[in-house]
Amino acid sequence: MHDQNQTPLLDTLKACAKNPHAPFYTPGHKRGVGISSNLADTFGKVLFQHDLPELTELDNLFAPNGVILQAQQLAADAFGASQTWFLVNGSTCGIEAAILATCGAGDKIILPRNVHSSAIAGLILSGAMPIFINPEYDPVLDIAHSFTPSALSTVLQQHPDAKAVMMVYPTYYGVCGDIEAIAEMTHEYNIPLLVDEAHGAHFAFHPEFPMTALKAGADLTVQSIHKTLGAMTQASMLHLQGDRVDADRVIKALQLVQSTSPSYILLASLDAARQQMALYGKELMSRTLQLADDARNRISQISGLSVLFVRDLTPPIYNLDRTRLTVTVSGLGLTGFAAEEILDEKLGVTPEFASLQHVTFIISIGNTQEDIERLVQAFRTLAEIYPTSDLVMKKVEGMVLCQVENSMAVSPRDAFFAPTETLPLRDTVGCICAEIVCPYPPGIPVLMPGEVVTEMPLNYLLQVKAMGGFITGCGDSSLERLKVVMVKDYKQM
Repeated sequence: MHDQNQTPLLDTLKACAKNPHAPFYTPGHKRGVGISSNLADTFGKVLFQHDLPELTELDNLFAPNGVILQAQQLAADAFGASQTWFLVNGSTCGIEAAILATCGAGDKIILPRNVHSSAIAGLILSGAMPIFINPEYDPVLDIAHSFTPSALSTVLQQHPDAKAVMMVYPTYYGVCGDIEAIAEMTHEYNIPLLVDEAHGAHFAFHPEFPMTALKAGADLTVQSIHKTLGAMTQASMLHLQGDRVDADRVIKALQLVQSTSPSYILLASLDAARQQMALYGKELMSRTLQLADDARNRISQISGLSVLFVRDLTPPIYNLDRTRLTVTVSGLGLTGFAAEEILDEKLGVTPEFASLQHVTFIISIGNTQEDIERLVQAFRTLAEIYPTSDLVMKKVEGMVLCQVENSMAVSPRDAFFAPTETLPLRDTVGCICAEIVCPYPPGIPVLMPGEVVTEMPLNYLLQVKAMGGFITGCGDSSLERLKVVMVKDYKQM
């Protein structure tokens, strides 16, 4: 075990920033001397003094043998991995690298239909063919969860030649599937389990959290250290254990999808965040859980509102991250989008994201008791403005998220690179989609390249837009037109 008090990368970066010399290397601002006065007034010059390139002392992200390697080894110990890589392009590049490291053109990969858009990018880059599993869906809560072991068993029997299984754990709502059973089942076919654990980086640091993906047996997991811990935005990690995934292929894949000019400020923030959690994680997470439980219990008592508890999850859903707070506002006659706007613009509380019936909040080590008081008071005010009534509740009945059919006609890569045409939205039914279309956040695609367009996802997207949601990924954000593979081309595919 390594000494978790160390921060080798952060310490070396500080030393380099203090070293007096004439800089004739990138970046062009030369340690903050050349930055605009607006930037200096906003951030100060100290930050830019640490914005350094790959100097000899600072090691090389793509071939580390010094302080980056030491920092990554410390992280591997802290998070329970055999090997860890720092990521400066977010979990997105980690998910892409995971698919590239395990799948080639035409290979099958099993993954949930509510996967993040970064996984679709990985399919396009690799040429792999997705075999989708519809997640368990709660029509009352209008929330898609994880897929079940039984659903995976069926798909594995149908596709025993799959190269990997990918799982989202936890979901954006904090819901955790039975990852132990899924890992065991995946390994019976001698293939790796890849986990999008972007929202679960904190699980390793308190016994009351759901089990980490690595402890449950996952072979590779990607975590956004910036989402729930103390790293800067875009700073993430990829963890590996066992030998089902070739570490050399992971390295080569990361070289394809990461910047060749990595930010040492982001890298150092990973080093510092790891140290903070290794030394003080249980204490920090105990406090965070107390804040989350306080908010959940108090908001659940407000008339017209309900809050997602683990008891609300029916088997085989396994667990819930208590620091992820989902409040159902449809009992007030509001959509989640409308509630989010009121909370943000009028009541001084900004959620993580909204959906048709819910507003979801991330409670982390950076939140305070004052934040919780403001959150609870904001919901009390919201409930007073929009009191519950049977009449208004009828306005939001039936707003359920469609489970999109597994209707891949060609691989996402083939559709992405095929000649395309842009048609009026309703004229695209029956065509092959050529772009990623998803409400964001959470960034879960409703349509993706290679998928046959049907009425169901179009209706859902239009409903989300009409209710105030944001649609991203498509060329026409107004959603009046959609890019599809040209008819004469997809008939030849």
